[in-house]
Amino acid sequence: MLNENIRAIRKSKGLSQEELAIKLNVVRQTISKWEQGLSVPDSDMLISISEVLETPVSTLLGERIAESKIDDLKVISEKLEVINLQLAQRKAARQKRLHWFFISLCAIIVMAFAVLIALNSLYLGWNYADPETAVVGVGLHAFEWLFVRIAPIILVGAIVGIILTRKKA
Repeated sequence: MLNENIRAIRKSKGLSQEELAIKLNVVRQTISKWEQGLSVPDSDMLISISEVLETPVSTLLGERIAESKIDDLKVISEKLEVINLQLAQRKAARQKRLHWFFISLCAIIVMAFAVLIALNSLYLGWNYADPETAVVGVGLHAFEWLFVRIAPIILVGAIVGIILTRKKA
């Protein structure tokens, strides 16, 4: 197993026996003997081989490593196609959620403006001699003041968002 794995990984990395031997500071015949199963590297050399081949020692000692085939490439391309389809579906779903968020934001802002117009700032006629009434009145006035200045900007941004996230035909 070790001999087959060393050979398969070396070839997959595009190294010749001579190139691997140079990187490990051994002669080419040593690599040949390992790959033929005539000898086995010691533990220190096994670690060096794993570093040079950028492969864990467990992989070198483990199961047989099959060389890549055309069928393997076909399976990989099919998996990539499925992943791409899933990513496209996620992107479309995210865009749809964002689109409906902007529509909801516009609706909320328009309804809030309608409520403020209908109430016609009732708090302005309140008796502010009572401290609790004064605090609530000032709070409502501050909210209305901020809302009237910030909401149009947010509304324009939401409309732009609706336009940018609409489904293109």
